[in-house]
Amino acid sequence: MFELEHSSLKGKVSEEEWQTRVDLAACYRLVADMRWGDLIYTHISAKVPGTNHYLVNAFGLTFDEVRASNLVKVDLDGNVLDGSPYSINPAGFTIHSAIHEVREDAKCVIHLHTKATIAIASVKGGLRPWSQYSLFSLSSLSYHGYEGLAVDKNERKRLQDDLGSTNHMLLPNHGGLTLGPTVGDAFMRFYDLERACDIQLALMQSGQDVIEIPDAIIRGIYEQASIVHSGETGGQKAWPAMLRKAYKLDPTFCE
Repeated sequence: MFELEHSSLKGKVSEEEWQTRVDLAACYRLVADMRWGDLIYTHISAKVPGTNHYLVNAFGLTFDEVRASNLVKVDLDGNVLDGSPYSINPAGFTIHSAIHEVREDAKCVIHLHTKATIAIASVKGGLRPWSQYSLFSLSSLSYHGYEGLAVDKNERKRLQDDLGSTNHMLLPNHGGLTLGPTVGDAFMRFYDLERACDIQLALMQSGQDVIEIPDAIIRGIYEQASIVHSGETGGQKAWPAMLRKAYKLDPTFCE
């Protein structure tokens, strides 16, 4: 039986690490509330500031059980550090470590198996410009073909090459992925990707002809988004509100 440890790490790690732990734990709780989780599977990782170490969920916990103190610190090879009593799913961290290895800006990586992202990733043509939400993803979107369970280390290079400099990825037959310079940015990017896929799925099921957004508008979306967010990123503007929501749901995430 999996037993939860409740000893707090607050004051035992740096302030920067503790804040990252709080943000990441909140992200797990929000993902659970959005019903984007997959039992004890899928992962969200975040870099410990000033190090090459990363935080990820303990294997065996549901997302609504994740707390700041039970997140596991690992290196790029998935080795558990600092004597944590928990283990991680090594196969699940393969994708995350591959991205963190080559993308310095990827302070947080979210990979989930939602119905909408799997469905849209797996149809010919992938994500279409059928909603405002799709524009944020389409302006920085890549695809990585399914190669089976992510346990083959040789897949890492192909995943890195396919991702390139994009911030959103659809994995056919598998799910969706976003990354960002903060936990909040990665979360908001996944929110936009999920909404875009969900809306496209609904439109496809309607059987009606769909009005596509012109390419010129897609190319200009980054400049428009900058105006909406007053020069700040979506994560910076929205994440404080999301943290308040996480506290309202269950404040134990920050223990």
